[in-house]
Amino acid sequence: MNAPFRQRLLWTLVLALGVSGWLYTTFAAVHYTWNWEKAWIYRSQLMWGWVTTLLVSLGAIMVSIVVGFTLMLGRRTRILPLRLFCTGTVELLRGSPFLVQLLIGYYIIATAWKINDPLVVGTLLLGLFEGAYLAEIFRGAIESIGATQREAARAVGFSKVQMYRYVIIPQAVRRALPGTTGQLVSLIKDSSLLSVIGVEELVQKVKILNSSSYTALEGYLPLAAAYLIVTLPLSWYAGRLERRFAYET
Repeated sequence: MNAPFRQRLLWTLVLALGVSGWLYTTFAAVHYTWNWEKAWIYRSQLMWGWVTTLLVSLGAIMVSIVVGFTLMLGRRTRILPLRLFCTGTVELLRGSPFLVQLLIGYYIIATAWKINDPLVVGTLLLGLFEGAYLAEIFRGAIESIGATQREAARAVGFSKVQMYRYVIIPQAVRRALPGTTGQLVSLIKDSSLLSVIGVEELVQKVKILNSSSYTALEGYLPLAAAYLIVTLPLSWYAGRLERRFAYET
């Protein structure tokens, strides 16, 4: 365990203790009655919902990266119809709410194609939605590389493949990492919207817990902690990748 990781872990624990103390003081002042017994009874359901959220997020991340890279290439192609199609797709997906796309995609398009699995449909739709944002992040990172570096690569005899492999891609990856990380964290949180089409992920399980046991915070606090358990390591790993791809300009 290296020093930066220990430092981040320490600050995370300090922050968690501080927030926990603030919450305890606040709700003790309003005489909130805690009822953790009901939450403990539903622990297996909450764990299963968390696993479902992880699986959906992992599948959507893979779909979004493929979609984002494909749309980025399409937007940079010299084939006009393909470039217009990819541009229109990106603008359509980014310009409309994910909830609307989810309802139309599941209840209209998936029904017409006789696809009745909400988990598969929700994962694909989430990947498409986030892939449109990743396409712009990838495109901006590649286009931010100056033309002089491309000319220098050609001058030393690099082919187009070598130029992208040794000059463009390493710098573009470093510049795209912060935006990509933020988008993937947003993807994990947006997976909670899949509950509207019947996917029993973590948020849906918490709703079931709260409605059946007449509790509130006993479900929402573990919900927040479960998302932090996923998103904080992702942000930490992205930070490691940024340091790995760091270079002197």
